[in-house]
Order: sequence, then structure tokens, then C-alpha cells
Amino acid sequence: MYEPIRTKSVHTMAAAPEVPHRSREEELDIRLAGQLTALLTVTDELHARAVRDAGGTDGAAPDGAALAAAAERIAEQVARLSGGHYPLRAEPSDDSSPSRTEALQQRAHTLAGNALAVATSRGDAAAMALTAERMEAHAAPLRDRDLATA
Repeated sequence: MYEPIRTKSVHTMAAAPEVPHRSREEELDIRLAGQLTALLTVTDELHARAVRDAGGTDGAAPDGAALAAAAERIAEQVARLSGGHYPLRAEPSDDSSPSRTEALQQRAHTLAGNALAVATSRGDAAAMALTAERMEAHAAPLRDRDLATA
């Protein structure tokens, strides 16, 4: 009843050169390194603010030494995931408003949560512990702020 098709379909893909593909683990490594690098940038910004506000009475800024140590631990994790390449560190901004500090705390909490999700998918215990610790550290100032406004 129907005549068979004798030519190639226009929908068949042409023979493409071999494209290198990454494994799921490599993709998760790249995503986790990216999330941790973003968290490192925000942590560096919060550290600079804590150092700048050390003489002030701003109770919302966490301890500068703790943030510096956390930033180094994050950088070590990024280097481990990136084949030994340490990430570039950004210069902190000059904006010193308290609302900017709160926004940075919220952003750091969100980034740590994203990194925790990727680390969990990857099964990386060291990154999971670090990101869970950072989530808790950045959640505390947010909770204190919410309690003060309630």
C-alpha cells in the first residue's frame, strides 16, 4: 500500500565529529566548584566588612577571624575540585550600608544551601560538612535580625 522511503530523512543527524563528554561526576565537580567559588566571593566580602567594622558596634557582622578561616577552607575545597587550581579572589566593594551586609548574609546562606545540594548529590562528605557549617553560620545573623524586628 505504501512505498518504502528510499532516501535518507532530513531529520537524521549528520555524522558529527566526536565531541568530548564529561561524566556526571565531572559535571558535579564543576558545579560544586562554581557554587563554592561564589560562596567564597561573598565570604570575602563579609570578611572585609567585619574587619572594617571591627571598631564599630555592628553586631550583625560575624567575627572576621572566623570568616577568614572559612574563606581559606572554601578555597581549599575549590582547589581540590579544580585539580589544584586555587580560585581568584575578588576585591570587596566599598558599599558599607547595613542593608548590604544583610543582603550578603542572605546570599551566602543561599549559596551554601545550593552548594550543599550539589555536594550531597556528589556524595562529598567534606564539602557537605563545610557547606552545612556555612549555612548555619550565615543563618544565625538572619535569625537575630528576624527576632529583633518581630
